[in-house]
Amino acid sequence: MRFSLAESMIDPAMYAPLVQAAEAAGYDSFIVPDSICYPEEADSRYPYNADGSREFLEDKPFIEPFSLIPALAAVTERIRFTTFVVKLPIRHPVIVAKQVTSVGVITGGRFGFGVGTSPWQEDYAVTGTPWARRGARMDECMQIINGLQSGEYFGFEGEFYDVAPIKLCPVPAEPVPLLVGGHSKMALERAARLGAGWMHGGGDAEELARMMAVIDESRAEHGRADEPFEVHAISIDAYAPEGIERLEAAGVTDVIVGFRDAYQPGPDPQTLDEKLTAMQWYADEIIAKFR
Repeated sequence: MRFSLAESMIDPAMYAPLVQAAEAAGYDSFIVPDSICYPEEADSRYPYNADGSREFLEDKPFIEPFSLIPALAAVTERIRFTTFVVKLPIRHPVIVAKQVTSVGVITGGRFGFGVGTSPWQEDYAVTGTPWARRGARMDECMQIINGLQSGEYFGFEGEFYDVAPIKLCPVPAEPVPLLVGGHSKMALERAARLGAGWMHGGGDAEELARMMAVIDESRAEHGRADEPFEVHAISIDAYAPEGIERLEAAGVTDVIVGFRDAYQPGPDPQTLDEKLTAMQWYADEIIAKFR
């Protein structure tokens, strides 16, 4: 089992000391979120908290992931960085492919690219991207990014994108894994068809098992059952050794843990020392038992 620390929407000055401490404590990965902007008016509802409200995001600091990750990689040596998740269909896939491969190279392969469609219609409106058929658009984006990671000439003709044969240089020695976030059947099947893994946004154990069964069935249908596949999960089971064992037995490869309620509106109330103390407690009480 690998262990990922989720700590976001914080004072940007806290990132470097937090990540350095997480690396020293034995965490395997640091989670980096993505948010473009906060619209003054919006009708969209957030699918991963109880009431669907978006107010917890207002005035929260988000550093753009392709900027933040290289900065944190420069002050660390081992820890990996995983986006959870970049809103992929609102970006042009060739530009994203260049960003992904660049970050993959500059971090020495310490990068997992978590992607999703975004629940916010306003993200699509502000970037001039159609909301309709966003899933099909994302499929094409993933195919283009995966294709361009080869370092060889790659072209693509699809419903949304036509890319004449091009190649990127440099590319990482091993392709950056694309990890698909989302709980819908379409998202789960997309992870199985096109992804190197799936990112679970939380919920009870029965729902996690059901969603993983959908992924396993779809991977088998597409002849991918024997390929490596990451499963990143948010679960209350991650906070006890016996729970970690249950998740591992279920096929989870990475647990994501955090130590505050990020859905609370208003400023982050925790000091850096409080964050470091909670993070170290988990490393001593849980991570150490699996090393």
